[in-house]
Amino acid sequence: MRTYKLILLSALLLPLSAALSQDTSLLKLLDDSMAGNKTHVPVTGTFKGTHIINIQSVEAPAKRALMFWIMHRFGQLNDGAYQLFGLDNATMRFGFDYGLTDRLSIGVGRSTFEKTFDGTIKYKVLRQTEDDHIPITADLFGGIYYKTLKYDDKPYLNTTYRTSYAAELLLAKKFDRNLSIQLTPIFLHYNLVQTTGDKNNIFAMGFGGRVKLTRRLSLNAEYDYLPTGQVNSINVHSSLSLGFDIETGGHVFQLHVTNSQGMIDPVFISQTTGTWGKGNIFFGFNVSRAFNTGKKAKKS
Repeated sequence: MRTYKLILLSALLLPLSAALSQDTSLLKLLDDSMAGNKTHVPVTGTFKGTHIINIQSVEAPAKRALMFWIMHRFGQLNDGAYQLFGLDNATMRFGFDYGLTDRLSIGVGRSTFEKTFDGTIKYKVLRQTEDDHIPITADLFGGIYYKTLKYDDKPYLNTTYRTSYAAELLLAKKFDRNLSIQLTPIFLHYNLVQTTGDKNNIFAMGFGGRVKLTRRLSLNAEYDYLPTGQVNSINVHSSLSLGFDIETGGHVFQLHVTNSQGMIDPVFISQTTGTWGKGNIFFGFNVSRAFNTGKKAKKS
């Protein structure tokens, strides 16, 4: 518990160090293009984070840049005053993303929810240009997820049964400096499901957007639609999330509310049981810090 509190405290202090020392050239997402230029130059700052809220965005670390992430979700707001409306309970994920090239990045992470380790890869296929010569940005994303939670009544759950996978196509367009939209077809595969009525292969569709409100504040929204008939063992709902991105110097805070407690794709896509109408809402935040691991981190 003491280690957890130290990690959380470090996350809350990150904006101060970022404002004092962060090199904004480390991440292309900290730039904001489309200021009237009409050239083949790639658009930057489609979104201000590598996640819109839960789902991956088309943004990624620049070449040779290392990003440290902390993603945090408190308990349900409808837990009441005794649980301080969810603030007494929390789950978190921490991870690292690294830019291998201008187009390719990899990541690793660990979530307290079901004690899950994850490994991810993201490749930029297309980059939107300011003159719309290439009208959209397109990324391919893949993830592998391994649950380590112990089940005393299920000793047969070996590595194969505990592993799931994600494959996504991220399609985004920045219409101007104030509006960005993303469409994300999602495929998930579970080696083991709860009952025979659940599908091993899950298809979903993610929708996300960003509206810039002020120079340093934007409103983000995300809806991850899960068609019915694929998960029947639990009363699952589509994930709906709303939040704000707040820029502080070379740093971005993401504050949001969502009906999903999980922060990795196999959880928030097909295991969201909360509903907004009943107050099953989780307050949370994402915060990151970037480090230059080479002579110069290039923009991509």
